[in-house]
Amino acid sequence: MDDHNGFSDLEYVGFWARVGATLIDTVLLVAVTVPLLVWFYGWQYFESEQLVLGPADFVISWVLPAIAVVLFWMGRQATPGKMAIGARVVDAVTGKPMTTGQSVGRYLAYFAAAIPLFLGLLWVAFDGRKQGWHDKLAGTVVVRPKRRGTQAVSFTEG
Repeated sequence: MDDHNGFSDLEYVGFWARVGATLIDTVLLVAVTVPLLVWFYGWQYFESEQLVLGPADFVISWVLPAIAVVLFWMGRQATPGKMAIGARVVDAVTGKPMTTGQSVGRYLAYFAAAIPLFLGLLWVAFDGRKQGWHDKLAGTVVVRPKRRGTQAVSFTEG
């Protein structure tokens, strides 16, 4: 993203800001799903060792979160956590909103990024464009307006 494309007012969102956004999203997700799971299964739900206890569990724990995230990305370019930090997810080449395919692919790619000890998510901390594997697989970047007061880097010969 450069001055020629009109993106000079944006910055890539780094690891810790994205961790903060994820924590916000997680709290909101728990606030919605836990009461529903308790309503369907009771508190013993949390004592089970099964991955999925039944159809309601599958819908509440897996389907609804996926739909919610994709709808937020499609409608707002961000989940509530990313909105809270002023970030949005965009196409890595054009800077335009993600396509539906990119949104679904990005969501599914989270699993691939998390499986090897979360390495694909930690990758954000080391990547020049702050892309995790899920971003790279979906062709997306997370951006926000540059922070005010941030001094540009400059070098002078001394």
